[in-house]
Amino acid sequence: MGRVKLKRSRLVIALVMVLVAFASYYGMREVNPITGEKQRVAMSPAQEVAMGLQASPEMADQFGGLHPDPNLQNEVHEVGGRLVQKSVAGSSPYRFSFKVLADPETINAFALPGGPVFITAALVSRLENESQLAGVLGHEIGHVIARHSAEHMAKSQLAQLLVGAVGVAATDEEHPGRGQQAAAAAAFVSQMVSLRYGRQDELEADSLGVRLMSEAGYDPRSLLSVMRILAESSKGGRQPEFLSSHPDPGNREERIKEAISQQFPQGVPAGLTLGQSFR
Repeated sequence: MGRVKLKRSRLVIALVMVLVAFASYYGMREVNPITGEKQRVAMSPAQEVAMGLQASPEMADQFGGLHPDPNLQNEVHEVGGRLVQKSVAGSSPYRFSFKVLADPETINAFALPGGPVFITAALVSRLENESQLAGVLGHEIGHVIARHSAEHMAKSQLAQLLVGAVGVAATDEEHPGRGQQAAAAAAFVSQMVSLRYGRQDELEADSLGVRLMSEAGYDPRSLLSVMRILAESSKGGRQPEFLSSHPDPGNREERIKEAISQQFPQGVPAGLTLGQSFR
């Protein structure tokens, strides 16, 4: 009988944990002033900036540090700076920086919370002009101003609390491993949910990338050529890391074309530039 009471107590505790988890998650609701989207986020913009600044050195070290060529660094810094200064990103509270990583093999680019944006030398070497670079950087800026990291932090916190609740409810003194197995299964499910949201993030970042590079005077059709360059890079070898870390939402080029059509219903103006050629 004592064992039954103990099990009921664990179920009550688990239920309370679940209620607290959902109450906390659904209480994290804010409207993004740039996208107009209602979001659930776990950090303030100032906390995002602090987190990005703290994580930047370690992330750079994982890719061999910063590229030693100051001219290359300046070039990327200038294109990134133009994107921020001449677009809606300039009105955000984030502290953007743009750095080239020394890694000559890994084809990737990513943004940390709060504004640090990185692109590897391997990816830069495959780009043909400033506008393509602006497309890559604009996509990463899009992740920052859309607050995707803060959203995922909120979802991660919810998932961790739910996993803990499952572990409490499933604990069995006679079979102590069952609670751990149940918690592991719940964690796996939460990862699958996160992957789905990640694909939605890519759609939004592509759309914002089109908007930002257009506002900065770059031809947004260059983002389509970036997708083709990445596809070509995957032939005859392993997939570029960019395509692994940026899940394909499906028919990506068509989605980018739709974003361009929405930005320019009458067609892309002739005045937008490809910028300086890299080759």
